[in-house]
Amino acid sequence: MDSISIDLKGSEISSIELAGGHLRIHFSRAYLIKTMTGSHERTRWWQAGDLVIDDAEPLSPIPAGPIVCLGGDIDENIYTYRDMLPVPLVSRGHARCELRLDGEPKAFVAEGTGIRLEMRDTPRYIEHLRST
Repeated sequence: MDSISIDLKGSEISSIELAGGHLRIHFSRAYLIKTMTGSHERTRWWQAGDLVIDDAEPLSPIPAGPIVCLGGDIDENIYTYRDMLPVPLVSRGHARCELRLDGEPKAFVAEGTGIRLEMRDTPRYIEHLRST
């Protein structure tokens, strides 16, 4: 089985929008790390997509995009994902994001009752990451 995760560090956000209770963080370039089971080597890709929080309540001002993500925490019920997101991700219950963004003095924080990733287009290969 292969595993795929989004590396939040360096991923590019085109905009963050709140409409109809849904917060959409639009990634114009989310960096994916793909790992094959049994292999120590990985590959790096990019793909567009949205991180959506349902019944969202921003706890800090929504920053204007485009902006680069420097990392952060995504809480999904009892799990906390630091600087990454598993792909796929769909969950109901407690959801929270705290993202550090380039040029912003404070982290962007929002909470809600569900979280999901909606990936678009086809992943595009960048490079092979050799283990050391």
